[in-house]
Amino acid sequence: MIKNIIFDWSGVVKDAVGAQLWKVNKIFEKYGVKEISLEEFKENFKLPYMILYNMYLPDLKKEDQDIFYKELSLREDCPHSISFPGITDLIKRLKEEGYYLAVVSSDLPETLLPEIKEYNLENIFEDIINNTHDKTEAVNNLIIKNKLDKNNTYFIGDSNHEVEVAKSTGIKSIAVTWGFATEKNLRLENPDFVAHDVKELEEILFTE
Repeated sequence: MIKNIIFDWSGVVKDAVGAQLWKVNKIFEKYGVKEISLEEFKENFKLPYMILYNMYLPDLKKEDQDIFYKELSLREDCPHSISFPGITDLIKRLKEEGYYLAVVSSDLPETLLPEIKEYNLENIFEDIINNTHDKTEAVNNLIIKNKLDKNNTYFIGDSNHEVEVAKSTGIKSIAVTWGFATEKNLRLENPDFVAHDVKELEEILFTE
């Protein structure tokens, strides 16, 4: 049966954990906060992303974070992110099978759109929504716009937020463990499925 697949981007398609930690620590440095480790970052990571920043900087406003984050993303010394091994091949196979594919991401268009081209995923996704802080409205709009069968629609993410969005919009959630959050924290949200690698994700999508 053909399914409808909505992808988060960073942490699912793009291996952005290192780059994201670099940006977080640069913002912390700007405001005099001590650098955090990868382990601390993954343990405390949640979406919407201001949850993490406000744990350390309670008075930081989203508008100020957005400005500095965009500046960091466009800097030449910002670490370059590549796609996770095997994920682009899976996406192309899903497209060949006739699945509806979309992206809903908090990533900026200045980075996400060139990455789609770099990963050879142009003309693959029917809808691309970027720069969204809370993904609930975006996913709900896709469901309404495309008349998606909720029982056959999946949101693939690597954080608590994607699982929460799937639950609130009445679709199925697939949490992947290769992204930003720890598996322990992901399972606290009770996702419908958990995938530890791309092969497991492929089995879920083609056999469930």
